[in-house]
Order: sequence, then C-alpha cells, then structure tokens
Amino acid sequence: MLAVSTSKTPLLGASLAELTEWVQQQGQPAYRGQQLHQWIYQKGARSLSEITVFSKQWRETVADFPIGRSTIHYRSVAPDDTVKYLLTLADGQIIEAVGIPTEKRLTVCVSSQVGCPMGCDFCATGKGGFKRNLATHEIVDQVLTVQEDFNRRVSHIVFMGMGEPLLNTDNVLAALRSLNEDVGIGQRNITVSTVGIQNRIRQLAEHKLQVTLAVSLHASNQELREQLIPSALRYPLPELISECREYVKTTGRRLSFEYILLAGMNDLPEHAVELAELMRGFQCHVNLIPYNPISEAGYQRPSQQRIQSFVKALQDRKVAVSVRYSRGLEADAACGQLRASKS
Repeated sequence: MLAVSTSKTPLLGASLAELTEWVQQQGQPAYRGQQLHQWIYQKGARSLSEITVFSKQWRETVADFPIGRSTIHYRSVAPDDTVKYLLTLADGQIIEAVGIPTEKRLTVCVSSQVGCPMGCDFCATGKGGFKRNLATHEIVDQVLTVQEDFNRRVSHIVFMGMGEPLLNTDNVLAALRSLNEDVGIGQRNITVSTVGIQNRIRQLAEHKLQVTLAVSLHASNQELREQLIPSALRYPLPELISECREYVKTTGRRLSFEYILLAGMNDLPEHAVELAELMRGFQCHVNLIPYNPISEAGYQRPSQQRIQSFVKALQDRKVAVSVRYSRGLEADAACGQLRASKS
C-alpha cells in the first residue's frame, strides 16, 4: 500500500516511483508520474488543478487529493535579511520556519514538531509546550515555501526549528529522503540537531546517512545539564557522550556539539576545561552560540571577553571550536527564539 493511496494523504513527500504508481492507480499512463513530480517539486504546484499538462476532466476527478502545502500566516524580515515565517497547516496549527540568506547560500531552518516536549529552560519553543509531530509533507513544505518566497534555490537545511527531530524519527527520515532525492539538496548540506534521546542517536547511525548530526549539549557536567535540560535526568551525560562516540565510529562522520553560552551559568573557565575533557578522543566540533534573549527567561549573553576566553581554553586543549552568532535576532528568528506566535 502506497503512502499516497488515500484521498486524505498529501502527495508532497512521495517519491517519483510512488507518484508514478499513484497516477497509474488513477487510470493514467506512467509518464504522468514524472510530470506530477516535476510540478510538485520544481514548479511548486499547490493543488492538482494547477497542473495544466493534465486534462481538465482528470483534474476535476482528483480534485480531492491534496498536495499538502501550507499557507504563510505571518512573515517578518530582520535587518540582516533573515526571514521568519509563521506557517498555517491544514489543521490550523502554526509552525515556524526561517530563511537565512548569504551571498552564496540560502539556508532553511525547519521545524519537526508543533511545539517541543523537551522543555529546555532557555528556549522559547520549549516554553510553549508540545502539540504534535509534523508529517513528512509538512517538513518538506517548509523548504519549498522558503525557496519560492526568496525565488532562489535552497542550498542548506538545518533541523533546528521547533521540536526534537529524534522524537519524530520516521517522518524526519522520510523528509530527508525527499529533500535529497526529490528537491535535490545534498545530504552533506543537511544538519539534524538533537538534544539527545536515549538510543535514538544509535538508531540514526544505523541508516549511515551523510547528514551532519549536531547534539545540543549546553552543559559540561551532569548537574548543570539537568538544570537546563529536563530530559538529562533520564539520559545522563556520560551515556549521551558514549552514544555519540558510537555514532562517529559507525558512520565515519564528524559530529557537532551545540553549546549555548549563558553568562555566569555555563561559561566559566572550569566549564571549558570540563567540556574539553568530554570531547577528548573522537572526531567532533564544538559550535559555541552566545545566548539569544527571550522574555520568558532571565539568562544573559556573556561578554565578548568571556566568549573569547572560553574559545581559547578549548583551543588550548586541541578542541575544534567556532562561535556561531545567530542570524535573525531582531525578528525573534534566532536560535532558541522560535515560537508559534505573531511577534
């Protein structure tokens, strides 16, 4: 049974082979599958009625089959040209996606859930609670929406929007396949970010994808991580690091660690020393992210001097490290600021 075999299941996210089988099920010749694939993924068709290479009679026959596109509820542009989108889904739920342009790249930050169940203390998304997982078509749609709005090819994707991707593994994996094979974005240009779900990193490694895995660490010891990330109570830091080491060994891919710097909380010299010890002995890279403020939490961004001191402490201990200053800060579109409200 094909994933696209019912009138209620959107066509977006289906492969060329699946779309070909679907059109044949509707009594059409196989070559219509290629046309349908092109109109969905290259031409951005939002309904079958738009696909003018199909006869009007057949379009009327299959009018009830949705492609699965969202609508833009709200759009805001930051001074650095980063664009935040609030997208309305078929059931009325609202999610966020962010388009981040540079001269050579267009990156889309995509959501994997409506809200987030992880409840990280410094994150706006976690403060809003959890509604549901996103379906495959709802993930792919975000990329097509940004691509169409910018009128420019998307080159990179980061699963760093609303939600925890590894709590929606099946749909995220299906979206990764579609984004790679149907939309045409190389796996090496896709990053999946996770706070760490027990055994899920190990399971992801078995697929041996070429995507970059980024683990949101944000703390250098267990006690501190429990303060910031509630799930750390159930998934101790030593176990997480062990699973990360297995991932690198299984996939041969370098792993990234995300570390949000919170003034006076996790940015002290001793934290840098502890972090360097955790990184010892396997292929990884640390992305330091100076905190982006939200109204729901009282954390502060460290001074530039404190940030550079932390960087130097890691470099002195042979840890590959960089500082990532988030784009879209003024539009509440930066890391940790995403929430499904018009603000």
